[in-house]
This record gives sequence, structure tokens and C-alpha cells, in this order.
Amino acid sequence: MLLLLLATGVFFTVKLRFFQLIHFRTWWKLTIGAVLRERKKTGHQAGISPFRAVSAALAGSVGTGNIVGVANAIALGGPGAVFWMWIAAFFGMGTIYAENVLGVRYRVLRNGKFVGGPMYYIEQGLHCKWLAVIFALCCTLAAFGMGNMTQGNSVAGAVRTAFGIPETVTGIILVGLVGSIIVGGIDRISGFTERLMPIMTVIYLIGVCIVLTAHIKGIPGAFLCILEGAFDMHSAAGGLLGYGMTRAIKYGISRGVFSNEAGLGSSPIVHAAAETEDPCRQGMWGIFQVFVDTILLCTLMALCILSTGADSSKLDGIELSVIPFKSVLGSAGKWFIVISIILFSFGTLISWAYYGEKSLEYLTGGKYIRLYRLIYSVITFPGCVMGLSVVWELSDTFNGLMAIPNLIALIFLSGKVVHPIHQCNRIDK
Repeated sequence: MLLLLLATGVFFTVKLRFFQLIHFRTWWKLTIGAVLRERKKTGHQAGISPFRAVSAALAGSVGTGNIVGVANAIALGGPGAVFWMWIAAFFGMGTIYAENVLGVRYRVLRNGKFVGGPMYYIEQGLHCKWLAVIFALCCTLAAFGMGNMTQGNSVAGAVRTAFGIPETVTGIILVGLVGSIIVGGIDRISGFTERLMPIMTVIYLIGVCIVLTAHIKGIPGAFLCILEGAFDMHSAAGGLLGYGMTRAIKYGISRGVFSNEAGLGSSPIVHAAAETEDPCRQGMWGIFQVFVDTILLCTLMALCILSTGADSSKLDGIELSVIPFKSVLGSAGKWFIVISIILFSFGTLISWAYYGEKSLEYLTGGKYIRLYRLIYSVITFPGCVMGLSVVWELSDTFNGLMAIPNLIALIFLSGKVVHPIHQCNRIDK
């Protein structure tokens, strides 16, 4: 599954002639460079602004994977796992560009709102209804796993670590908070994430920069550890690849995909709701999303862990994430990382509710949405109290089931992705 995700990214990267690298200036200028102009628009009644769309998508992808996931990847796969997270992100930019282009191209107007995603481009582009149904069903299940229980588990663990509050209490509070927000649909969700994402990202970056500044001498060594670990050929099992390298690839790519979600099919669901008429432009917002999520945030977290030597502690998860910040900020560092985890994870909880809702809406024609919102809110509770390993295994499983039909559609509809690139080339010139 991981190789299939990576191969799809390579395919689109080559097909689009390394657009994410060669045309860096173009997609940067037309996304975050134009954000003030985009936000001044009043918006179309049928959609949300492109900035709101990417804020919701970022809230869905920037979560546990960027803090706990990075620590988990380093603990299980060694420093080399970070390199393979970069590889997954670089090629994932090609995949997510294709997803978003198809999401906007094949979206439909339903009840006065734009809706789209893999289930729509599978049905209308591939004319394969049964495969679209499989994706929608898997996405609904993934919303409960990756989007809900994993994030709830991280929030509960962080709250217990910082405040000593039992997971059961946190679970009850989360049920109420999640339900109060998702009941408002995409308008309330995107409005919430539009305010939350920029603020918490800037605060998190400030904290990370403080840690890296204090350990600036350890940064070159951290990069060296990453590169050496990525190609560690010492074999403990006599396999084709070295044992260390195999683990680095496995956990680096899997946590990279978990972090940025490229290839899973979740991103185009919310990007399709944007008011834009240009699939190319929205595709570039997807590239920006992966860049910020993995290349920027995950890398900074990894450098914090490696430059401070925290990876030698043999700890995992939240405990490992806290060490670098405590080394510089003292007890305040623990509070900082815990609050960051809570905010990031809660943002993901909210955004993934929308992904599951749109998938269920496709399956049922809009029925049972209120029941879904209730169940989604309530199922946060068992996610908070379940074991961490069980929650991660469920999430990885649902991710794989969700990605398969989406990747099939991307490959067979790849010809529909080529045309918008010419528009981007003209803009760049």
C-alpha cells in the first residue's frame, strides 16, 4: 500500500514535469501570496473561499501526525524515517494536485452548495458507481478512525499528561465540543478552522524556533543523522533491504501519508467546496497544504527531537515530543507541546467530521446526517480511552482501504489532470 501511494506520487510528478519544484514561484504566488486578495472577496453562495477550503484541509491534516506522528516515526524507524517523510511529501504534492484538480472538475451543485471528492470523479469520470460507493464507505469509516479516535486519543493523553485529568472526563468534554461545532456544517467548520489554523500555526512555529535557536549547533548533526539513517543497510534479518532502512521507509512513508493525507482522497472533498472556477489554482492550494504540513511543520518537529538528543531517551509519542521543549522552556515547555497537540488534534477532529459527512451524504442521498453527527461526536469518547497502539492500527487500516479506490481513479483519470498544467505554465511565463 505504501509503495502504491509513493508510486502514484512519482507518476504524477513525472507527468506534471516536477511542477511542485520547477514552478515553486508560481504556486506560492497564487496561493499564500494572494491570500489577502482572496479573503477580501465576499464569496459565492455556492461555495467557501479557497483560503477557507485550505484552512479546513490543513486542519484536517495538521494534527497528531505533525507532533506525535513524527516522534512515533523516529522512535520506531529511527532518524532516517524523517527523510522518507520528505520523499512521501515531495511526491505527495503531485498526487494531491491531481486529486484537487479532479475534485473541482467533477464536483456538483447539491442543495445550493458545491460538493465533490473521489466518489464524484470516480462515478462521473470512470463511470464506476460501485467503486465510488466503496470509497465513500471507506471514507466514512476512516473519519471515525483517523479523523476521530486517533485525535481524541492524543487529546486525552495530552490532557492527562499536563493536568492529570482522566481520559473519561476529557472524552465527555470532547463529545460536547465536537457536537456543538459540526452541527453547523461546512460554513461553521471552515469558519472555525480559518481562525484557528493561522493562529495556532504561528504560535507553534515561534515555540519551535526558540528550541532550535537554543540548540542551533545540533541542527547540522540532526540532518546528518536523518541522511545516514535513511540508507542504513545494516541487516538484522538478511532481507533485500537493511533492517534499519526497511523500518525507516515503512514508518517514514506511513507517518508522512498520515500527516499530509496525499493520496487518501480526503483533501479534494473540502477543496471541491471552494468557490474557485479554476481547478489548477485549487490544485496548487493542495501543494501548499502538503508543503506546510510535512516539509515545514514535521521537519521542524523532527529537528527539535534530533538536535536536542531526545531520540536517545527511548521514549515514544507525547513523552518524546515534550523533551525538546522542556530542555529549553522548562515546565512551560511541557504545557506548550500539550496545548499544541490539543489544538491541532481538535482541528483535525472537526474537519474530518465534514469528510465523513459528505461521504455518507453521497451514499444515502443526504439522509441520516443528523444521526451521523451525533454518532461522530459520541464515538470520540471510546477513542479517548482506548489503547494508543489499537487506535493507530485502526487508522492505518482505514487509510489503506480508503486510498485504494482513490488511487485507481487517479491513475485512470490522469489524462484529465494534464490540461490545467498548461494554464499554470502560461501564468508562470
